[in-house]
Amino acid sequence: MLEGAGDPGPTTWVLRGVTSNTRYTQRQELDTLAARQEALGRSHATRAALLPIRKTDAWWALAQDERRAIFEDRSRHIGIGLEYLPAVARRLHHCRDLGEPFDFLTWFEYAPEDAGAFDELVRRLRQTEEWRYVDREIDIRLTRA
Repeated sequence: MLEGAGDPGPTTWVLRGVTSNTRYTQRQELDTLAARQEALGRSHATRAALLPIRKTDAWWALAQDERRAIFEDRSRHIGIGLEYLPAVARRLHHCRDLGEPFDFLTWFEYAPEDAGAFDELVRRLRQTEEWRYVDREIDIRLTRA
C-alpha cells in the first residue's frame, strides 16, 4: 500500500482511492471510533486485508438518509465494526468519483491472533441488508514478514 503521490513502481494492477470526509456517521459514532481505533502500522499487526467493494446502481440511487438507514440503523455497520476495535484497525478510501472499478477500498491490519476476529467481522458484515447492495468484492489477504 502506497500512501500519497508517487510512483508505485512496476505493477500489474493499481487501485486508487482517497481518504475523505466521513459519511453516514454521526458525531457520537465519530467520537467513539476515534477513542477506540488504533493507528495503522502497529508492529504486531502483521496481517492485512484489502477489500475493494463496488455497490450497485440501486444503492447509489438511494438518498443519503436512505443509505444511512440501511448502513447503520438496520445493518449496524459501524456498531459491528466497533466490537472489533482496537484489534482490527482500518482505513477507508473512496474511489467512486475517481473513475476506478470499485467504490471503496478498505484496508485492515491486525495481529495473527486476531485473524479469527477479523474473519468474524467480515462474515457478520456480509450477512447484513447493506451487503445486498454489494455488486463486486475482492478479498485480498496479506502477511508482512
